Amino acid sequence: MTTLVVRGARILGLDAADLTIEDGVVTAIGTASAPADATVLDADGLVALPGLVDLHTHLREPGFEQSETVATGVRAAAAGGYAAVFAMANTKPVADTVAVVEQVAELGRRAGLAHVQPIGAVTVGLAGERLADLGMMARSAAQVRVFSDDGHCVHDAQLMRRALEYVAPFDGVIAQHAQEPALTVGAQMHESPLSGELGLAGWPSVAESSIVARDVLLAEATGARLHVCHVSTAETVDVLRWAKARGIRVTAEVTPHHLVLTEEEVRGYDARFKVNPPLRAASDVEALRAALADGTIDVVATDHAPHPMEAKRAAWADAAMGMVGLETALAVVQEAMVDTGLLDWAGVARVMASAPARIGRLEGFGGAIEVGAPAHLALVDPHGSTPVDLEHLHGRSTNSPFLGRTLPGRVVHTVYRGRATVQDGVVA
Repeated sequence: MTTLVVRGARILGLDAADLTIEDGVVTAIGTASAPADATVLDADGLVALPGLVDLHTHLREPGFEQSETVATGVRAAAAGGYAAVFAMANTKPVADTVAVVEQVAELGRRAGLAHVQPIGAVTVGLAGERLADLGMMARSAAQVRVFSDDGHCVHDAQLMRRALEYVAPFDGVIAQHAQEPALTVGAQMHESPLSGELGLAGWPSVAESSIVARDVLLAEATGARLHVCHVSTAETVDVLRWAKARGIRVTAEVTPHHLVLTEEEVRGYDARFKVNPPLRAASDVEALRAALADGTIDVVATDHAPHPMEAKRAAWADAAMGMVGLETALAVVQEAMVDTGLLDWAGVARVMASAPARIGRLEGFGGAIEVGAPAHLALVDPHGSTPVDLEHLHGRSTNSPFLGRTLPGRVVHTVYRGRATVQDGVVA
C-alpha cells in the first residue's frame, strides 16, 4: 500500500487539516500520523482544491508534435494544478475515428501525469460536411462524451441539429466554436474603432452571438446538451442568460485570457496576443467576469493552443492564432476573480474542477475533498507568485501572452491518483 500524507492544507481555503491518502483514495481528514514509508507533503498555509479539470486543451498529437505532445502537454497541465484535460480533436489525422481517440487516450495513460480524455470531432475531417461516427467513439474504450470541431464552427444548421439529436441518447454534448464564417472572412482582431485605426480586418461580436442564439434554439428543439466554447462577448452573455432562464440545456466556458486582456494589447502587433476569438473590449471583459461569478458562464477552460516560436514571430496577418495557458490559468483566475472578490476558493473549485468534469461526464474528478474520494488535488499558495518565463514553462511551446509578467499565487503541489505529480513546484 502507498501512503501520502498532506500536512495542514486549508480545504477550499477554510480550516486546516491533514489528509491521509492510501492507494489513491482519501482515507482520513484530520490530524494524521504518517507511517515511516509515507510520502509527506508540507501544505501549511496552502489552499487545497480538487485537482483541476480543463475542458478545452490542444495537445496537438498526433500530427503536430513540433508544437506539443501528449507527454509535454500533461507536464504543463500538472504544473498548473490539473488532474485531467480534455484533448481537442483538431489533430492530424483528425480525432474523428475510434482509432485516433483511443490512441490519444493511450498516450495519456503512458504519460501518467494527468488523465487525458479525448474529444471527438463532430464532422469528418472537421470539414463541416457530414457527421463523424459519434456513436462509435462514444462506445469505444475512450468513452467519448464531448464532440467539437473547435477551430471550425459547425455552421450548417441542419448538420448541427443532427449532431445534437445524435448525441442526446448517450448524454453527449456538442461543444461549439461559435463563429459565423461569412461575418469573419479575413478577420484579424476584434471589430471596433481600434481595428480601423490599426488597419486590421475586424471580427465582429455578432459573429459569435448570432451562432450561439441559433444553437441554443436548436438545443431547445432537440433537448440535447450544447456547450459554448470560449465565450468572448457581452452580447453572447446576454443570449446565454436568456437561454438558461428558459431552461435550455446550455453550458459555456471562458478562457483566462479573455478575463484579463483586451484589444488594446494588439496595438503593438505582438502576435502572442493573436487568438481566436480575439481579445475584446474592456466592457466585454467586465461582462465575462460578472457572468462567471453569477454562473451564466459555467467554467474556465484554457484553450491551451501551443505553436512553435516561428509561427508567432511572423507578421501579424500571417501569425498563427492561439496561446498556451495550462500553467498560468489558475494564477490568472486568482488575479481576475479571487483577488477582486468576485469568487472565493469554493467558487474556483466549481468553475475549474467540478463543473468541467460534470459537463464532460468525467467520473472520479472534480468532486469534493472528502473521505472515500479519489485523491486528485491542487495545493496552492495564494500569497506566492508565478513568474512567467521560459524556465518555468513545461510545455513544448512558449507562446504565452504573459511572458515577462509575474502573476499572483503559485501551484506548490499537484496530486493525481494519490501520487505527487508536482512537489514543491517541481514536476515529477
